[in-house]
Amino acid sequence: MLADRCSMAIWQGRVDPETDSPRWHQRIQALVANSEPGVVLLGFASDEGVRRNHGRVGAVGGPLAMRKALANLAWHRQGPAYDAGDVVCVDGDLESAQARLGHNVCAVLDDGHLPIVLGGGHEVAFGSWLGIAEHLTGAAPRIGIINFDAHFDLRDPAQAHSSGTPFAQIAKQCAERGWPFAYACLGVSRASNTRALYQRAAEMNVLVREDREIREASLAAISAELQAFAAGCDAIYLTIDIDVLPACEAPGVSAPAARGVPLALLEPLLEAVRDSGKLRLADLAELNPEHDIDGRTARVAARLIHLLSLTG
Repeated sequence: MLADRCSMAIWQGRVDPETDSPRWHQRIQALVANSEPGVVLLGFASDEGVRRNHGRVGAVGGPLAMRKALANLAWHRQGPAYDAGDVVCVDGDLESAQARLGHNVCAVLDDGHLPIVLGGGHEVAFGSWLGIAEHLTGAAPRIGIINFDAHFDLRDPAQAHSSGTPFAQIAKQCAERGWPFAYACLGVSRASNTRALYQRAAEMNVLVREDREIREASLAAISAELQAFAAGCDAIYLTIDIDVLPACEAPGVSAPAARGVPLALLEPLLEAVRDSGKLRLADLAELNPEHDIDGRTARVAARLIHLLSLTG
């Protein structure tokens, strides 16, 4: 592994007197060679992409905040979970950090684990994708990307790579490799994405569901859409920009949502992806602890990690 830093000291919390009542901090282990396959947490400490995208910085502290919030949650997994440390963006060298993240993700996948990457700005997505692409290099794999996000993040990367460009970068990589580009973006805010971005999404055949379309009455139909999308792919990469949630539920993000998709509606859709049998990689992005309120956003992120980890 090529992680820049790893410390298990942050995994602390309550110890209950009852038998068979462990919490995450009591079960998570440091990842070592030949570890039994399980869930692996890997941090990406970067907000360089957010800075380049003119957002409010602070997401560099996201991985630590998520771990601290997760540490005290109840443990319900059957299989193991590991911490593989953080890849750190140093001196604004985002591209090098993304490449290192990709190599780490590939190594975790090669060893049979499910990586859950903790961002960091949404520039984490390009590094995550590099990892699964390296792992699946071969006969033009169809890697389905399911993004829960208020934004398409399809900005033109020609000027600069940022938190707003990862999926355009991935599309370019797919075109260069002769691979299909399969992208679904759910929770999009029409008010936060320009006509040009909607047009680009249409040209790329992106499956789009806006925040206002995701309602209690539409959950079954959207879950079916996601299951059909996954069925047509060789592997699924799930990425969650926490700004897809309403600002009242997730105030500590780089770009708070005026409307968003409430947690009660988001969770069933994530469960559909988790249980599709195709999920190989997930990440969470844009938690900004500098702007959080009472750790509210970190707790939501930890709950989502907990939900995604209930696979074994």
